Amino acid sequence: MPDVDALFRLPGASRRDPEVEAWFFDLTDPFRLIAREWFLRIRACGPDVTELLHDGRPTACVGDAAFAYVNAFSRHASVGFFHGAALADPAGLLEGSGKRMRHVKLGGDVDEVALADLITAAYQDVRVRLPC
Repeated sequence: MPDVDALFRLPGASRRDPEVEAWFFDLTDPFRLIAREWFLRIRACGPDVTELLHDGRPTACVGDAAFAYVNAFSRHASVGFFHGAALADPAGLLEGSGKRMRHVKLGGDVDEVALADLITAAYQDVRVRLPC
């Protein structure tokens, strides 16, 4: 049985948040552009994907249950997963040692197919965790 209590809820999420779009607006930051590409893929997971800025970074939810985020730093971008520790990661992309969260660093070569699979898996995982 999925751990429903572990869901991280963000009730302010909406279908499209203008603050998320504004975060990506700095077109001179190559890592924000990379993060934007992956956030577009996250948005495309399903019609129930919502978004908001949480802790200053674009975050995607299923309804109000967070499942993924992106961030940009001075030397890389990242895609993070709120329940990343529960995801199968045969390509070994996930980093982190927390109880639940994991992330993938972007900025060098990354297995794009494996990362896309992780995004899909994270979306599906949270959908299963949600009560009917």
